[in-house]
Amino acid sequence: MSNIHNLNIRVYYEDTDVGGIVYYANYLKFFERARTEMIYDLFKLNHKKLKTDYDVIFVVRTCNIKYLKSAEFEDKLNIETKIIKKSSVRLNLLQQVKRKAELLVTAEIELAVINRLGNVSKLPSSFLSKLK
Repeated sequence: MSNIHNLNIRVYYEDTDVGGIVYYANYLKFFERARTEMIYDLFKLNHKKLKTDYDVIFVVRTCNIKYLKSAEFEDKLNIETKIIKKSSVRLNLLQQVKRKAELLVTAEIELAVINRLGNVSKLPSSFLSKLK
């Protein structure tokens, strides 16, 4: 699998404010959906299985987001997620929202790996090998 994952979405009315512009906090939801789909594709497991079978939980440690342009009601967007750094205890991602080739929002996200007790944990080596 490539270190870049793409998710196509459509902006629904519920994603927008009264002016038909995507409400700023909803980009965080778009990014979360894209990361979840990337995890499913990478590991061929869902988050529930990762937790129960491997005691692995991904949590956002940091998020630095830049809003460049607005998306609007009924826009078709692409959420690109790129792994830019990896270790056994964290993943650093660059996520971008694009409308066709136009960059709208960009975020650097750091995911930490914890166990079900909330302690820092490590990804199994078999998972690390799947990360390009």
